Amino acid sequence: MQHVTVFGGTGFIGQHLVEHLARAGASVRVATRHPLTTAEPPRMARIQHVAADLLNDAAVQAAVQGADTVINLVGILSQAQRQTFTAIHEDGARRVATSARRLGVRQLVHVSALGASRTAPALADRSKAAGEAAVRAAFPEATIIRPSLVYGPDDHFFNGFATRARRLPALPLIGGGQTRFQPVYVEDVVAGVAAILADPTSRGQTYEFGGLRVYTFKELIEFVCATIDARPLLVPLPFWAAEVLGGVLQVFPNAPLTRDQVRLLKTDKVVSGSEPTLADAGVEAKALETIVPEYLEMYRRRA
Repeated sequence: MQHVTVFGGTGFIGQHLVEHLARAGASVRVATRHPLTTAEPPRMARIQHVAADLLNDAAVQAAVQGADTVINLVGILSQAQRQTFTAIHEDGARRVATSARRLGVRQLVHVSALGASRTAPALADRSKAAGEAAVRAAFPEATIIRPSLVYGPDDHFFNGFATRARRLPALPLIGGGQTRFQPVYVEDVVAGVAAILADPTSRGQTYEFGGLRVYTFKELIEFVCATIDARPLLVPLPFWAAEVLGGVLQVFPNAPLTRDQVRLLKTDKVVSGSEPTLADAGVEAKALETIVPEYLEMYRRRA
């Protein structure tokens, strides 16, 4: 039986991936900071939750011990206290990779993001690029996956904007809404990860996961509004103004917007064409229009 440790297994992608792996017969250890308060009770006997702070060497090593495969899904969109972009995306990634190498793990999969670059405007993207480099240095055969915007029934993007479109008279289009995305269905991402785990030639590769089509941010918001029959005013907001707004809001707990999140929108999240993709992993991406309306239907019913 394959033993897999998944860091970030209680997150959006993680929950789908963990259940898929368990159904496929793997014994899955879900490593998370607060398993007793943030993790749902395991629905399968093959799933075990353990406490593992990504900032703690001993905790990470304990979570990795005995695993054949390690998958690191951990990522944050805003910083809080010790949970900084550098601490999580770079130092944490290095800690996982180093422990995996030291403890003889056969396969390491590190999930980053499209847009990760040392020269990106957003610190989150720069730190993810640094994390990729740290993983490669510690575990050269690691497989890196860079997904675009990931969607599914429990996503934050489409559900979040549907909620705002239903409640607010206007929505801002940061940067004029021209940032490009290539949204990818969460189950396609999971299928891609599973295919990579089964393919020895994926070792050392970097994959870029995107969906069938490229959309601008404005097109995605218009799609949400049309799907739920909402008509908020869409107001273009220049990047400089959005950064000022984000700087004000980020001082509040659970801030709806931060300055770095605005800067994330300065980089398109689309596949480059220079790295293998979902199709190369043998997965045919589903069309956004066939998935999203089904789970946004409840917002239409609320009208």
